[in-house]
Amino acid sequence: MNGTIFDSKEFAVHDGPGLRTTVFFKGCPLRCIWCHNPEGLSPEPQLMVRESACRHCGLCRAECSHPDCRPFGRCLHICPQGLVSVSGETLSTRALADRISRNKTLFTRDGGVTFSGGEPLMQAPFLLETLDLIPDIPAVIETSGYAPEKVFSEVISRMKLVYLDIKLADEQAHLRFTGVSNWQILRNLEILRQSGIPCVIRTPLIPKITDTRENLDAIRALVGDLPYETLPYNALAGAKYAILGMEFPYDKYLHEMENQP
Repeated sequence: MNGTIFDSKEFAVHDGPGLRTTVFFKGCPLRCIWCHNPEGLSPEPQLMVRESACRHCGLCRAECSHPDCRPFGRCLHICPQGLVSVSGETLSTRALADRISRNKTLFTRDGGVTFSGGEPLMQAPFLLETLDLIPDIPAVIETSGYAPEKVFSEVISRMKLVYLDIKLADEQAHLRFTGVSNWQILRNLEILRQSGIPCVIRTPLIPKITDTRENLDAIRALVGDLPYETLPYNALAGAKYAILGMEFPYDKYLHEMENQP
C-alpha cells in the first residue's frame, strides 16, 4: 500500500517524549484559517516556488523530459538557485517503515515515531499497515480528531500517546474558522477519555480566535481532568502560503477585523 507524506523529521524532540522521528502525512479535512502547515492540506503533491528570490531566467518553464516534472508544467531540477520543488512524496508502507526503523538504535527509552500532518487519520489504512511493520517502535499521533469513530478508535488503540487538538469549543465558531463542525471531534474526545490511552489535549493560541478567555474556559470544561496544554502561535506561518501560490486566510481575517467600524 502507498501513501503520501510531505516531510519526515529525524531526531525530533518536540513531538512527544524522548528522541523521535516525526512523519508528516499529507492531506487534512480541516481548513483552519491559521494553518501553519499549508503544504499538508492537499492530499496531492504540490509545486513550491520561492518567487521572492527568483531571477526570472525562464529555465524552469522550458520543456523538459523528466517524468516527475510533467504534472507541474515546470522543470523541478534546473533552477540554479534550487527555488523549485514539490511538497509531497508517495511511498510504500515498507519504504516508510524502513525510514522510521533506520534510527531505531538512536531512540531513547521513551522515544519512537510520531505521526503528524496534515491529518494522519485521513490515511488510516496506510498508517495502520506501516505500524504492522514496526511493532516494536512506540508510536504517537498528533491529530485533530476529525474522523469516523471506528477509524479514530482503531488508530488510537495502537498508540502509546495521543495528542488531540481541541481548537474551539463553540460549534459555529469551529465551523467558521476550520471549515467543519466540532461534533465529531468532541465525540472522539470522549472515546479517547474512555479508552484510558495516555493523551494530552492541546489548543493552539490563535490571536483573536482561540485565545479568548471564553473559549479557553469552555475547552477546559470539556477536557476535565485530562492533561491539557496550550501551544503558542507560529508568527511565521504565513510565509509558506506564497511559496505554494496560496493566500493566507488568517491575514485576510485580521485585515477585515482591523477595518471594522
